[in-house]
Amino acid sequence: MSDSSSTYRQAGVDTAAGDLAVELMKSAVGKTHGPEVLGGVGGFAGLFDVSFLKPFTRPLLATSTDGVGTKVAIAQAIDKHDTIGQDLVGMVVDDIVVVGARPLFMTDYIACGKVVPTRIADIVAGIARACSETRTALVGGETAEHPGLLGPEDYDVAGAAVGAVEADAVLGGDRVQNGDVVLALGSSGLHSNGYSLVRHILSQAGISYTDQSAELGTTWGEALLEPTRLYTAPLLRLLADPQLSASVHSLSHVTGGGIAANLARVLPRGSWAELDRASWSPSPVFRVLSEIAGNSLESAEGTWNLGIGFFAVVAPSAVDAIVSKLALDGIPAWVAGTVSTQERDFAGFEQGAKGVDGGAVRLVGTYA
Repeated sequence: MSDSSSTYRQAGVDTAAGDLAVELMKSAVGKTHGPEVLGGVGGFAGLFDVSFLKPFTRPLLATSTDGVGTKVAIAQAIDKHDTIGQDLVGMVVDDIVVVGARPLFMTDYIACGKVVPTRIADIVAGIARACSETRTALVGGETAEHPGLLGPEDYDVAGAAVGAVEADAVLGGDRVQNGDVVLALGSSGLHSNGYSLVRHILSQAGISYTDQSAELGTTWGEALLEPTRLYTAPLLRLLADPQLSASVHSLSHVTGGGIAANLARVLPRGSWAELDRASWSPSPVFRVLSEIAGNSLESAEGTWNLGIGFFAVVAPSAVDAIVSKLALDGIPAWVAGTVSTQERDFAGFEQGAKGVDGGAVRLVGTYA
């Protein structure tokens, strides 16, 4: 080893460990590559052949970037790192499909206090598996060692993705009409939002992630690391169906900001929808956490998805067919409300979420 490499290692950065991590992840990453990917793993930049866009009349690129928040703290606490990657893909790639775009490729970034090759490989293997499921090429990434800034067991993950869509196929609030039906698509659990609240609740109650939860049938750590459900592939198959695609007017990914705010973003200005809480029953993890905190489920509607991971705003004539098609892909969906453009007072409604001047949404009734 050269003197400079030895000195760098003494400073806390092990480049050899980084190289080993790359070797361990190469196979998983390579499985996400189709003929469009050039150059393989390890280049300074990933290359992706987009010549298939030539027949498009007006191709648009869609891009998204995100992380998984403090959910990584739970993965670190119980030393389980093989599902965080799927959470990352869900947060990033599932935003791409909201506009009707097909994801093309993704890159990831992992910052850590110390490179542990097998841990990094577990994280990236999870990213690669989810990329394969969503037909997204993992074309590049970076692992950065930050000794002194992050502890030896600490890390954070982030990613970015790019997709493509024909301009006249872009989904959004401008397509939504009076009388459209709001379909709720079930989540697999908390996904990757609201974990600061989760961690606060358990800390205040003196509950450890290794403690068994009788109500959840597993340890708290395992229950809270339930991977994010991936919606991209089922939704793309829905949008590719010539009999149903035109009936899908807008989609919403329920992430930060909660239920009403995320739906409001994809409704046209002046429209509104009331979501009936009685149309679904939040899964046990939400109920148990709320009971421990002494709070109502309603108080968490702006933080947790409470069982809804996505919304689809669709033409009423296609509701049954769309619900059936999603069910074949393992996605439970149900009617949660209807869009109206009739004038009314918007007191108590959520409006203007994330800077979007969209519609208005509120939840009504009592949970089943």
